[in-house]
Amino acid sequence: MIADVAFDLPLLRAFSYRVPEGWRLEVGQRVAAPLRGGGRTGVVVALRQGPHDRLKPLARVLDPRPLLDPDSWDLVRWIAAESLSSFGSTCLALMPPPLDPRRPGESPSMGPDAPPPLGGRPGPVPPVPDEPPEVVVLTGPGRASRLLDRLAADGGLVLTPDVESAGRWAERLARLGAVARLDSGVSDAERARGWAALQAGVVRLGVGTRSALLAPLAAGGVLALVDEHEAAHKPPGPPRLHAREIVLERARRQRRPVVLTSATPSVETWWRADSGRARLETTTPAGWPAVIAADTRGIGRREALTPTLSRALRETLAAGQRAFLVVSRLTSVLGCDDCGLVLRCAACGIALAYWPARRSLNCRLCGATRPVEDVCPTCRGRRLSPLGWGAERVEHAVRRRFARARVVRYDPEAASGRAAERQRAAALAADVVIGTRGALRLFGPRSLGLAGFIAPDQLLGIPDFRAAERVFALLWAAAERVRPEGRLIVQSRNAGHYAIQAAARADPATFYKSELKFRAELGYPPFRRLAVITVDAGRPDESARLAEAVFRTLGAAAQLTVYPPLAGRPPRPQRLVVKGHADLPAVLDEALDGDAAIAAARSRGIMTIEVDPVEWPS
Repeated sequence: MIADVAFDLPLLRAFSYRVPEGWRLEVGQRVAAPLRGGGRTGVVVALRQGPHDRLKPLARVLDPRPLLDPDSWDLVRWIAAESLSSFGSTCLALMPPPLDPRRPGESPSMGPDAPPPLGGRPGPVPPVPDEPPEVVVLTGPGRASRLLDRLAADGGLVLTPDVESAGRWAERLARLGAVARLDSGVSDAERARGWAALQAGVVRLGVGTRSALLAPLAAGGVLALVDEHEAAHKPPGPPRLHAREIVLERARRQRRPVVLTSATPSVETWWRADSGRARLETTTPAGWPAVIAADTRGIGRREALTPTLSRALRETLAAGQRAFLVVSRLTSVLGCDDCGLVLRCAACGIALAYWPARRSLNCRLCGATRPVEDVCPTCRGRRLSPLGWGAERVEHAVRRRFARARVVRYDPEAASGRAAERQRAAALAADVVIGTRGALRLFGPRSLGLAGFIAPDQLLGIPDFRAAERVFALLWAAAERVRPEGRLIVQSRNAGHYAIQAAARADPATFYKSELKFRAELGYPPFRRLAVITVDAGRPDESARLAEAVFRTLGAAAQLTVYPPLAGRPPRPQRLVVKGHADLPAVLDEALDGDAAIAAARSRGIMTIEVDPVEWPS
């Protein structure tokens, strides 16, 4: 018996091994197999008869039974095709870790009757129901409680953006019954037991992160995605597809209801609801803090705190309440200190990246480059400067004015281990916390007297078409953490921006209407799809040649907009951006597979393709 095994590699084909006599093996089980001088975990994708004397034997079976049913197996094939990831990488990323794998040190052999490719084009996917699933989008206060009510009645699988959130949801779900936890916040053994309990129907509630997307679920169970707008639902690495799209496709295939929760749904999800493909259920906030936009034109370069923010901070501290000041690490775009203009690409509508060493402005989408201007093109003012204030300078300004306040800088992404625990403890005891947007998770609803944004223009000016969406989500999240009698101060050169004004009025519909208009005019998601192709051949000249070949190949494909290659940072990798329609993955795969050199580069991992990126590369 021959077993064809797929690994977590960019290869589009499987390796063939001999199944030792007496083994009972099924498609879908994971095995330990010799590979490239070591041992590696793979998944059996086919079993067949044939000559096997020259094949290396499998070392060990890691699963007592297949973890995925036939429906999930077909879903994995769809995910691999949509994300242009290999079948093995996709499948293994969506399984719980195997227990105690052995690693024999032998080299594999390719079978004489190698199976067909399993990666970019995994073969025809069986037909699935055309009937769209029930999709409910929960927004507004109490969305977590409303989801819990649904889960109490039907059971289900809750998927969160990170391990910390998974832990909180496991505690909530425990009030409803036994819970299978499937994320890395628990041991591998506990994850395996949880998967098995769900598969056996012993447990009807599960919680996990992205790796639990294919976890078993009883009939009628709900698929729930918490904070569906979070970029963490699409982390780096295969499968390069947002968890939301996988959940929706699984629901469609298995006829399951879907619940998406978010304070500020992604533009894609709002568009789904607006077009009738999802039902929006919201509640009005019982109280909303006063949101005040403080104009920083003319003073933003000299003072971190406007008089408006300084006065609000003084009154907040005098009342014995806490304050959080939001800063950003980003200073990569230019703005006018007189009129508030952010310099943008005329063709693409996104902010131009500022490269101080080169004294140039660059569009990260189309590649257009121009020298730094001496005067503002709108008001002819001569005060063009990088946007923003760093956390250290803001801390100095606050300490200078409020010497008796306990002031702490907190950036949860910049520390780990005990250092992170000490910083968190200090921030919890502080009167004023100065931090990046990740620090906002430190505070519960209505726990702040004041939230202040030092310079959100930095975030609005990110060279990314999603910039306004992220700023709106951050402003809304901050407002939810401020008491109704408190204040949210937004210091900006562009105080009239629709993201700021919509947050001030607690009016999400106004924001999404303006944002969808912008996206439609310039052909951004959800109206067209994007892909970022990164080429890194090890040497700049080789990367450039391969990127140019990709550019020519895709340029000949119909219905694609292909932008010229851009050199990344460091200059070795090359990057191309492609716009297409709903069939973008299939069009890309067919075009790239037709060139032997490009196909070889994909199989060697020299070239990666990110479809529908949520974080724009620098």
